[in-house]
Amino acid sequence: MTDSTGRRVTANLSLTLDGRYHGAGGPGDFGTFIKYVTTDVARDHMTRMWEGATTAVLGRINAEGFLAFWPSVAEDENADPRDRGYAKWLVDAEKVVFSTTLAEAPWERTRLVNAPAADVVAELKATGEGDILVNSSASVIKALLSADLLDRLYLLIIPEIAGGGRRLFEDGLPATTWTLTHQETGPLGEIAVVYDRAR
Repeated sequence: MTDSTGRRVTANLSLTLDGRYHGAGGPGDFGTFIKYVTTDVARDHMTRMWEGATTAVLGRINAEGFLAFWPSVAEDENADPRDRGYAKWLVDAEKVVFSTTLAEAPWERTRLVNAPAADVVAELKATGEGDILVNSSASVIKALLSADLLDRLYLLIIPEIAGGGRRLFEDGLPATTWTLTHQETGPLGEIAVVYDRAR
């Protein structure tokens, strides 16, 4: 799918070897992921994903969770510079939050939307500049994969099998081809990969 502005739609997510984006305990179960997402490889991967982005897209759960964490990191002079860079970017970026329940935006520079993700992201692609980054919001990523609107995937693969939890790549997605454009392996066996949609 081409667009007149050249905006890319990108998404990031951490996945276990069995394709889960959270553990068997439910959406808040990230214990398996913690030690992998703070490595140098993971932090460099995070920097790569936001550097060209001007718009952050989040689901409600992530928006509320990120609000509770990242603004304080942006102000913390002792934080890892890569974490602080991402935090400052997230606080300052245009944010689009998908929600059917929020009555007011939880962040400054935030627009709440209650509409199909594919429609909203297609509209974003047609205006503005810079990448559109879907921030670890699996429900939005799944909708965009279904509509074949994602141009780039930033994945951090962690070397554990969760044995339960939701999977990103479920049956029923359209068949698509992706090109590996970056790969880096960390000391714990985590692998940061970037895939671009081959169109």
